[in-house]
Amino acid sequence: MKKTTFLILLLLIITISCVSVKVSDTSSDTKIKNSETATYSTKKYPKNIILLIGDGTGLSQLSSSFYYNKKASNYLRFSQISLIKTSSASDLITDSAAGATAFASGVKTNNGVLGLDKNLNPVPTIVEELSATGYTTGVVATSSVVHATPAAFYAHVKSRRDYEDIALSLVNSEIDFFAGGGADFFSKRKDGKNLISKLEEKGFTVNTDRLPNNVKPVFNYKQGYLLAPDGMPKMLEGRGDFLPNATRLAIESLSQLGDKGFFLVVEGSQIDWGGHAKNADYLISELIDFDNTIGVALDFAEADGNTLVIVLADHETGGFTLASDNGDYNKIKPVFSTDGHSATLIPVFAKGPGQELFSGIYENTAIFDKMIKLLFKK
Repeated sequence: MKKTTFLILLLLIITISCVSVKVSDTSSDTKIKNSETATYSTKKYPKNIILLIGDGTGLSQLSSSFYYNKKASNYLRFSQISLIKTSSASDLITDSAAGATAFASGVKTNNGVLGLDKNLNPVPTIVEELSATGYTTGVVATSSVVHATPAAFYAHVKSRRDYEDIALSLVNSEIDFFAGGGADFFSKRKDGKNLISKLEEKGFTVNTDRLPNNVKPVFNYKQGYLLAPDGMPKMLEGRGDFLPNATRLAIESLSQLGDKGFFLVVEGSQIDWGGHAKNADYLISELIDFDNTIGVALDFAEADGNTLVIVLADHETGGFTLASDNGDYNKIKPVFSTDGHSATLIPVFAKGPGQELFSGIYENTAIFDKMIKLLFKK
């Protein structure tokens, strides 16, 4: 009898302990969930976003800024890093049109297509959505401004090669600032139209000569800079500080044109072209120029406190590798495995309000979703 009573008491103690542990665990889980909710609900949202796209830049490309740049790489200033998958709707290996459309509109589309889904239906771009609510917007590129990556943010065409149609789309868009090459697609057109005059009718001041001097001016008008017939010159050909200076100018202009906030896309276009050419000097010089431009964006964002800077690429180009030189592990020899794109995952760097959203491994379309979530405070 005593033995039976002891066993019953022991079972009761074990049962109570298990219940106690279970309640304690549930309470702990609730605290964690509440903490996560509290952390998310108190996150700061950015007023502005600067999206920097180093076309064709994979890990080896950006690593070259650590070995070939005379000063510390601006990539070192980021602590929030993630990875994106880049395949398009039509191909495992994306092109710039489909890759940029994923960023601009949040959909997978076919290679060569801009601003349309895989069924060729128009999809709104982030520039269009933000412009409709009072944001100012801009694009800067070292290609022509009607090239695939910048065009994805304002155009809706079946072919990225329809440059004259894309130029007309820019005129009809709500873009407030643009800078790059491509003057011939506005002024020396097959249809004889002078789109520069049409831009001026829409309130743009268009310059086909140079950026303004380094004096900080007051801007109360839209600006366009078409500084080459097609793409801008290479860094190796003396382009100079166009990209960092145009980025600084765009930031100043967009900040003064509106109070709500701005969205700026900056493309280091010719990193990709160096990869296609399998020319390491070309690629690395363009990458260092892009790195310097990242510094301009980060300097502004750190002083401003309300700006999120995102740095990524649409894809990798060239199968670029920093290999040893004839087995000497103290010498680096740039090597290419292709003159095309590759399917490698692409790093994403984020710094500023909302940077916490950029973690893990995710589809390239999620870049659009995250930016919309932050700017519309969803």
